[in-house]
Amino acid sequence: MSAGLVALVMAAGAVAGFLGSLLGIGGGVFLVPFLNAVLGLPFKVAAAVSLMTVIATSSAVSAGTSGRHIINLRLGMLLEIGSAAGGLAAGMTVAYIPDHTLHVMFAIVTAIIAVIMLSRLERRNVLPSDADPGRLGGRYYEAESGRDVVYKVKRLPVGMFAAFVAGAISGGFGIGGGILKVPVLNAWCGVPMRAAAATSALMIGVTAVSSVPIQYSLGYVRPPLAAAAVLGVLAGSRAGFWFGGRARSKWLKLLMAAVLAAVSVLYFMKAAQ
Repeated sequence: MSAGLVALVMAAGAVAGFLGSLLGIGGGVFLVPFLNAVLGLPFKVAAAVSLMTVIATSSAVSAGTSGRHIINLRLGMLLEIGSAAGGLAAGMTVAYIPDHTLHVMFAIVTAIIAVIMLSRLERRNVLPSDADPGRLGGRYYEAESGRDVVYKVKRLPVGMFAAFVAGAISGGFGIGGGILKVPVLNAWCGVPMRAAAATSALMIGVTAVSSVPIQYSLGYVRPPLAAAAVLGVLAGSRAGFWFGGRARSKWLKLLMAAVLAAVSVLYFMKAAQ
């Protein structure tokens, strides 16, 4: 690897880390298209390298939010059962799926989730401060509103199914699975955007760990590329974490929808070539 390529991959990793920590999506939704469409790496290699950065993003965000009660650990570990199973299943089957099929699936998934996020811009999922959050709900202080946010988890079976699919997306596409977990937790399970993003950031690292060893054994992980990307991700994650605590939830949702829509268009174009 040349010094220029290392710098380029680190810069891309920084952007991926910023988006990943800001939105809880792992950053792979940006890094995979960059490595695949811009640098010309095979899709499976780009996805495997991205999974390494997902672990780094998850570690950085989880460390940064510890002590603030934003991460719903009980809910996250329950949903992680489904995510890990999905990631393991994808890790064992992705080698048999043609790249063209992966491109089409990637484009469809990102387009659907972008629409979901746009349809839920004004939903806050917040209960009165003296309400009971239940066994899986949570409570945390939000700087944006200046008060405690209380929420109760709804439609748990939907969340479990989404977690399995998100795990499969993570293992197959290298994008962390957060692009599905965050919208589903926010739109259908009653979890506020910040709590959904922080909980997803914790989960995506565990999910990625379940499929990375398989990807490595298949020869898809390129250690020099992964190391450069991880260094960039760690730097970008700090900036995203700082900004995310000050941005409005509505703008975070709009940003996520815009990123997903752009990636969807890119991969529909690649699939049509």
